[in-house]
Formats: sequence, C-alpha cells, structure tokens
Amino acid sequence: MSRLRMAVIGVGHLGKEHARILAGLPDVELVGVADVNLDQAKAIASRFNTQAFADYWPLLNLAEAASIVVPTTYHHAVASEFLRRGLHVLIEKPLALDVQQCDSLVEIGQRYNALIQVGHIERFNPAFEDLMQRRLQPKVVNCERFGVFTGRSTDIGVVLDLMIHDLDLLLALVKSKVVDVQAVGLSVFGKHEDIGQAWLRFENGCMATVSVSRASVMPSRSMEVWSPEGFARVDFSTRKLTLLQPSDDVRQNGLDPRRLDAASLATLKDELFTRHLQVLELDRNQGDQLTRELQHFVNCVSTGQTPRVSGTDGSEAIALAHRILDCMRAHRWDGSAEGPVGPTHLPAPLGPLFTPGEVRAVA
Repeated sequence: MSRLRMAVIGVGHLGKEHARILAGLPDVELVGVADVNLDQAKAIASRFNTQAFADYWPLLNLAEAASIVVPTTYHHAVASEFLRRGLHVLIEKPLALDVQQCDSLVEIGQRYNALIQVGHIERFNPAFEDLMQRRLQPKVVNCERFGVFTGRSTDIGVVLDLMIHDLDLLLALVKSKVVDVQAVGLSVFGKHEDIGQAWLRFENGCMATVSVSRASVMPSRSMEVWSPEGFARVDFSTRKLTLLQPSDDVRQNGLDPRRLDAASLATLKDELFTRHLQVLELDRNQGDQLTRELQHFVNCVSTGQTPRVSGTDGSEAIALAHRILDCMRAHRWDGSAEGPVGPTHLPAPLGPLFTPGEVRAVA
C-alpha cells in the first residue's frame, strides 16, 4: 500500500512539530515543507529529509494532502488552493477569520471531494475523550484558559486564538444551539482583545461561562461540568479527569445537613467524599495528542471517514466566536452612549494600583 504524500505549509513554532510527526508516521511520505522564511524551511527539511520551498505552489503538484499551519489571516487563501485541486487539508484552528471564509472552504471541499479537518487539538486530549464517553447531561459548565504572552498569533485576538478551543469543546459536549450570548473583552497589547469572558445559554437549558487570557502570570486550562449525573473536571494541561457522583443512598434519600445534630454533622464532614459523594480521579496523560490528531487525519483520508472536527464544526465554532466578539465590541463600560465602548476603549484609570515602594517592600 502506497504512503500518503503530505506537505506542511508553515513550519514555525507549531508547523515544525507537524513536520516532525508526519515524517515519522509509517503511512506518510513527507514530500516537502514551505515557509516564507526559506532558511527555516530548509532547516526543517534537512532535519526530516525532505524538500524546502519558500512558496507552497510547487507542493500542489507533489502532495495528496497538506497540513496548513500558517497565520489565520492566510488560512482561506492557502487552503482553498489545495482544496480546488482535490487535495485534503488539515487546517490549524481557527478554520478561518470569519464565517464567510469558513463556509467558502467547506463549499470548495465538497465541490472537489476534498476532506477538511480543523486542528482543534483539545478534542484529542485523552481526558476530554474520556469525558465524552460518559453518560452526562451538562447543565452548568465553566471553562478557563489562561496563557502567558507568547508573541504568537498577534494577527487575531484572544477569542479566535484561545477561546475558540473551548467554544468547539462546548458545542461538541453540550450538543445544543446557543440561544443567548453576553461577553466582555479587554485589550492589553493595543490592537485586539487579550482578556475575555463570555456567558452562553443553550437551547437545552445548559449555561456556560468561558474565561480566557493571553496575558496571565500562570497558565491554566480546565473545564468543570455540573450535571444531574454528578460533577466532572478536566485539566487539559495534566490530562487528568476528576469525576464526582452521589452514592446510591444519597440519590434515593437525599442529603440535608440541616437535619443532623452536631455529632452527625462532624461525621458527615469526615465521610462526605467517601461514603456520600464518590470521587474517581483518572490520569489520562498518555500519548501525544498532536500525533493522535494527525494520525486521525491520515486515517480519514485513507478511509473516507468524516473527521472528528470537520469543516462544518470549525465553521460553527467561528460563528459563535463572532457573536461573542460582537458583544465585546458593543459593550459600554459606563452604560452611556457617549462613554467608552469595546475592548480597546476603556475608562481612564484613576491611578496606579500600587507604588514602586510597595513592590520593593514585598521583595
């Protein structure tokens, strides 16, 4: 059986990892890499014994499929050229800048019978994969995704950079239409929102809060889910899943501390997370999820299977992201029509929160 001829377009911070993994897959032949920084392309090509190009055009005639890992601004332009030739693409998240570009890519892929997979890598996080197999009716969900400033993805704001992960996860988990959106965002670096929070109400009654920042001191990526079945927490960084459920006795008879005397209340405190509420902690830190994502793409190309994150899925996440962005841009910080509006126009500060002297005193 012949190997799938693949190319990687964009071999920067993440693209070079795509190239590394694809070069090591036994059913893939890495036929070339392209990057506007030809020196970078040559360095990666030399490392993985393939060809380097400053432009992706030659690879349109060499590859059967490609990983598109260029800045989001160029996703549509680059991916559409591959799709129009019937070449399959894995496009890093987000799928494109807006819904129109997303729908265009989906339509081109359908017209030329070319597969699209969107690189929402958290769908391949083994802790989230485990959660998706559980019998669960999400009713309250809290997502947090805080990252340190990296200097990457500055062509987009934090909603399309980081929040898009959790929007895709929520749509996959809740499986219901979002009927109401509220959101605020703050700019730290001047051009786009860098901190944001959104409140989502789903048609099935689920409520979700999504908080993101790319200007945090400490990184954090987690999701908490409350449901009639119990509670679940996914730590995406450590790939750990924590599950909590009521015991059979609590399900049947309830648990009301107000009816207990002091001695029984003390016993309840000691036995709460053993006898009454059962806890299961699962370490799912096994396997690299980028490798799993790329292997899934290769398998979908060879079998015709629909990808776990299709172009349509990517478009739906972008549509929700832009509803959130619209709310952020319309937010009036002092409630008046004449006052500051949106992430980049905040009220004037009253002054510093602390003085340099306080910093020295703490140090």
